Amino acid sequence: MAELHLIGQILSACDFEEPTLFCKWSIQFGSNWKHVEGYTEGQTATCSNKFGNTYCAFSHPIDVHLACRGVQGWPKIHIEIYAVNALNQCWPVGFGFAYVPSAPGLHTIDISTWKVAANNYFDSLKTRFHTGGLTVSKSDLVYSGVERYKLSTISAGKVIVELMIIAKNFSTFGVELK
Repeated sequence: MAELHLIGQILSACDFEEPTLFCKWSIQFGSNWKHVEGYTEGQTATCSNKFGNTYCAFSHPIDVHLACRGVQGWPKIHIEIYAVNALNQCWPVGFGFAYVPSAPGLHTIDISTWKVAANNYFDSLKTRFHTGGLTVSKSDLVYSGVERYKLSTISAGKVIVELMIIAKNFSTFGVELK
């Protein structure tokens, strides 16, 4: 079987309005792929940018080893950004995903995120005063795209991920990664 090693970190989040953030992440892959070792999901520590800048440094490690029988269902990284207020209440402020690069080597990935737009006055007040936000009912809606067209969304900030991709035995099966 061909193998893929993903080693890196979730570096930071930027351009979010909320001052205190954390990130939930997961590596999603198709049925041709098998998880060998490492964590395929996790959560960063909370970062607070109390000085008015729009940058949160996470530096959360990622180390995953996958094996595959075919390249269908290539892995992607799924990101959910949450805000925290002074009462320790959490709500989502960004959803996004990006495919893992297929070329071996070091890559910096900018994952642009979006959030569900407020449809009524009450929801817009909750969002405006940092006391809550709208979420999606199923997390696979973010990266599958099957019914995402039904959502009313607005763009949010971006998350920066740094990954070292190590590929093993792909050439043995006739797959050239570039």
